[in-house]
Amino acid sequence: MRRPVRIAVTGAAGAISNSLLFKVASGEMLGKDQPVILQLIEMPGRMEALRGLAMELEDCAYPLLHTITLHDNVEDGFNNVHYALLIGARPRGAGMERRDLLESNAEIFSRQGRALNDFANRDVKVLVVGNPANTNALIASRNAPKLSPSQFTALTRLDHNRAKGILANHTGANPRNIGRIVIWGNHSPSQFPDLHHATVLDEPVMGQIDRSWYEEVFIPKIQNRGGEIIAARGLSSAASAAQAVIDHMHDWILGTEPGEIVSMGIVSDGSYGVEKGIIYSFPVRCDYGRYQIVKGLEIGDWARERMKATEAELIEERDAVQHLLPAETAESHQNLSICLRSGVTLYADGTGPDASSKYLTTNRVM
Repeated sequence: MRRPVRIAVTGAAGAISNSLLFKVASGEMLGKDQPVILQLIEMPGRMEALRGLAMELEDCAYPLLHTITLHDNVEDGFNNVHYALLIGARPRGAGMERRDLLESNAEIFSRQGRALNDFANRDVKVLVVGNPANTNALIASRNAPKLSPSQFTALTRLDHNRAKGILANHTGANPRNIGRIVIWGNHSPSQFPDLHHATVLDEPVMGQIDRSWYEEVFIPKIQNRGGEIIAARGLSSAASAAQAVIDHMHDWILGTEPGEIVSMGIVSDGSYGVEKGIIYSFPVRCDYGRYQIVKGLEIGDWARERMKATEAELIEERDAVQHLLPAETAESHQNLSICLRSGVTLYADGTGPDASSKYLTTNRVM
């Protein structure tokens, strides 16, 4: 087996984590040969519930589960972590405006960004799940000046998976035979689920479905799926969100299937005319632990209008929390290059390859 890697999870006693942690411990996220150390973080009042969950994990006798540690603060919980899954966030309460939700979560994710900056492994990969995920990811990233903005992502894989599953049901295809779906923009009802580049059994999907079904049924269904689930079962998406976290991190770390496109909320580098610096969902491919935006997709006027609408919402959200975004990190987010040198995990004990070699160094970029 390999050496263990450290995974921090906030909101670790919540519904999503109740599904997620068992998948991580079984090897679904990082592979069946990668031991893990789980650093689980909760609010002080939830520590006893978290202890019960940790006991259940222990009782599963997972060969890959090296260690579990429990923490009631992010500063301890993020110590030396290689991967951080930020699930915990304040939910929207009765009578709470979206701006109020942004404000309350801004404080949470500002602190988490600073803690990652100060205590996490320098090569840490961060996924923000707690809503509003895109702007929470931006807040965390802007509060971590020592980390690259490209190390912070937001979860739109749930929307991507929903689109694939619902399209599979409609067409009668197996989800594995559906590819190249794109979710543009925000993880909110403004998102744009784009099927113009999608295929079913390697044939363009737009020639296999009715245009009116796509515009009037499919798009609103994906945009409002979370609310529909809450209305049906009285609880928000948990198991499907956990699976999306697994899929997002698995592909980011281990690579996407050849030729496949997945959707990730990432810091915009200006591709497709999207405002630089916001966290926007793009079509990406992953390899060597890095992602790259898929360029050159044809965008028609109808699609462009919907991409702009979700971009406008994200700009509005950013402006609402502008006072909590440190000026010192503005430049790194405005002039971002997604094409980074392929990285290797630098373990917390300081071992691993040197940055350079007197014999040979190759810089392979995506």
